[in-house]
Amino acid sequence: MQRTGTTALRTLARDLWSGGRGWILLGVAGGWFLSLGVRLVFPALLPHLREAFDLGLTTAGLLITVLWVAYALGQFPGGIIGDRLGEGNALVISTLVSGTMIAIVAVSNTALVLFLATALFGFSTALFGPARFTILSGIYDERDGTAIGLTLSAGEAGNAILPVVAGALAAAVSWRLGFGLIVPLFFLMAVVLFRVVPGQVNEGSAVDSLSVATFGYVARGIAERSILIVTGVHVFLFFVYQGFTGFYPTYLVEVKGLSPGIAAGLFGLFFASGVVVQPLAGAGGDCFGTRPTLYAVIGVTTLTLAALPFVDGLSGIVLVTVVASALLGVTPLTQTFLVNALPEDMKGSGLGLLRTGQIALGATGPFVVGAVADLGFFDGAYLGLAVVSGAGIVLTALVPDD
Repeated sequence: MQRTGTTALRTLARDLWSGGRGWILLGVAGGWFLSLGVRLVFPALLPHLREAFDLGLTTAGLLITVLWVAYALGQFPGGIIGDRLGEGNALVISTLVSGTMIAIVAVSNTALVLFLATALFGFSTALFGPARFTILSGIYDERDGTAIGLTLSAGEAGNAILPVVAGALAAAVSWRLGFGLIVPLFFLMAVVLFRVVPGQVNEGSAVDSLSVATFGYVARGIAERSILIVTGVHVFLFFVYQGFTGFYPTYLVEVKGLSPGIAAGLFGLFFASGVVVQPLAGAGGDCFGTRPTLYAVIGVTTLTLAALPFVDGLSGIVLVTVVASALLGVTPLTQTFLVNALPEDMKGSGLGLLRTGQIALGATGPFVVGAVADLGFFDGAYLGLAVVSGAGIVLTALVPDD
């Protein structure tokens, strides 16, 4: 049995690395480590930003919502840029602009500048969104779910490491250093992506401009029942993800009575657990199908969120944090299904349009949680997320076989 497992792992590693694809996978994963990891620095530093800019809970939630709505709005243009200029080129542009915007966030001295720079950062990282999926789906035939899961787990590693480092720097020196130290990493990663990822991976796109006609063409291409159902499942769970992560450190500080440092550490633990969860979910989708694996990850997520308000003590909160990371297994399942279901000539733009809707609707989560928390029902906000997650289970019953 052990020998069989070792052989299977070697075969998997050989398949992922062969033909120069391993370097592309590493480059895309490294870029996603930064692109996603820095987005989750914002919730980790939210207590410091609230103090520095005198923000209430609702306004603080709005900042996170602005970040993700801007990310949503950039998905469709990002998909078109990937289709027209090449997926690899889109990744390089995204990384360069993102680094510049974070530099502006680090030196901002008014709430207006903070909000504007945050919005532009969210929009620039959107160029990375569709392209990473279409690149990996294009270079891997039968291992795309696993490759996408590994790339997403690199993002969770960024979420586990970067918010904790930024939080420690904010506590010891300044929140500005927490953001500022990341800026050179973006520019270095842009060089790496330029060197290892081909400028163009998929050929033959019928979408080459941002226009009403283009929108109509892509909208007709995605108006297929299975695509819309899986998109609906993702919307429910992305709302839960945004609501949960947008306020989890603040919730731990204000409701559970933990220090900001411990809260940031638990926030990192959530994403560190996702490093394991996402490749397993992707591999589970490859082996057992999307619907059964979705049942498992959403079911665990729903039960954990429902239990969170009733758990006290550090050990209990640690356990809930680790188990709640099952939520991170949804994305590799839904996005792999969608990128494979989309027509060949609009994979980037089609996925971009879908993700615009998914992320824009889901991004309202932090605003809703913040508004409910401002009314004095922080625990109730998290119980509400459990209800939304449960709705995702109901919709999963309609997901077709792969």
